[in-house]
Amino acid sequence: MNSKTLGYIIKRILLAALTVWCVITITFFVMHAVPGGPFLSEKSVSESVRQALEAKYGLDKPLFEQYLTYLKGIVFHFDFGPSIKQRGRLVIDIIADGMKVSAKLGVIAAIIALIMGVLLGSCAALNRNKFVDRLIMVISTAFVSMPSFIMGTFLLLLFAVKLNVLPANGAAAGGLILPVITLSLSPMSHVTRLTRSSMLDVLGQDYIRTAKAKGVSKWGVVFKHALKNSLIPVITYVGPMLAYIVTGSLVVEKIYSVPGIGRAFVNSITSRDYPLIMGTTIVLSVLIVISNLVSDIMYKIVDPRISFE
Repeated sequence: MNSKTLGYIIKRILLAALTVWCVITITFFVMHAVPGGPFLSEKSVSESVRQALEAKYGLDKPLFEQYLTYLKGIVFHFDFGPSIKQRGRLVIDIIADGMKVSAKLGVIAAIIALIMGVLLGSCAALNRNKFVDRLIMVISTAFVSMPSFIMGTFLLLLFAVKLNVLPANGAAAGGLILPVITLSLSPMSHVTRLTRSSMLDVLGQDYIRTAKAKGVSKWGVVFKHALKNSLIPVITYVGPMLAYIVTGSLVVEKIYSVPGIGRAFVNSITSRDYPLIMGTTIVLSVLIVISNLVSDIMYKIVDPRISFE
């Protein structure tokens, strides 16, 4: 690794840390600015009990002091604190349990989206303006245009309610099939369209015509020359794709009752569980920042002509 590459990575890591700090700061102050509190929904709680609960969780202190205390706990101890609503549980434990399911869901959905998207996009490009090409483009456009909660509800009604072939509960055996399909359809369609347009551009380049003139077989041209160079826009999309899967899983996990970090995040918002809101926000933002950093570094691996400046 040369000094230029190392310098680029260090700069991106510092920018990533700054981004996460901005997310923490904005989320913390906006969250406390919303009227209400985590104990207002408690039934039959007197004013003295509410004040005691606020003192227990440090919510009676000045807001900026709470902010500094929270930052200190994260930076020096990686401590997100205890959950307010799930009594007796630490936020880090809740997130760890949820990530076991969400990570599996997200990784499988991302792999399916990439593989199927590249295959369908390549097939469409090699059959340009034919029936197969038009069919793939119509289907991909439909999937791109449909929000994940609409697609999730449709698949749930079709396969779980009408046909009764797949479970509706994400915690049951085989329960991740429908959530994985729901999460992978939209990014798969984006990858399909990117691969098609990029491959059509690459197939018209001079070096492709030179390879054909030298007698390289059709599939040799496709796999050895065209496909590799057409993957650069796809790699560019990997970061946003992972971000979509992470954020999309928040709604999808709620629809299918998947016991992942997405459902925990949604429930924390509705119950005003401040520590859990902050913890899940930080973890999700870190995942998104890291995925974008990795996709940027992969540019160089795929195309050595790209320099880190």
